[in-house]
Amino acid sequence: MIKVSDIAKKKVVELMQDDGFNPDNDFVRVGVKSGGCSGLSYDLKFDKEKAEDDKVFEDNGVRIIVDKKSFLYLVGTTLEYSGGLNGTGFVFNNPNASRTCGCGESFSL
Repeated sequence: MIKVSDIAKKKVVELMQDDGFNPDNDFVRVGVKSGGCSGLSYDLKFDKEKAEDDKVFEDNGVRIIVDKKSFLYLVGTTLEYSGGLNGTGFVFNNPNASRTCGCGESFSL
């Protein structure tokens, strides 16, 4: 399960609408890929299609899809949004990460 904070939900809905996606029908695709200064990095994009092996969640009114491989790394993660002085963007609070980089965009287990 992946959770979505209230602030992240507002930003997701706003960005989906700006990009021509419908938050009621389309998905936020969350994944993990190799790369980044800590070994793995997060991938976040909008998607209209669900693949056969995708896991589907809905939290706080946001529909999320995760591929099977990425799901193992993301169980229990909360998607948040930070708009403060230290930077603006989505933040992944991942309890599975043993180490994260300074920018918060990559991690290792």
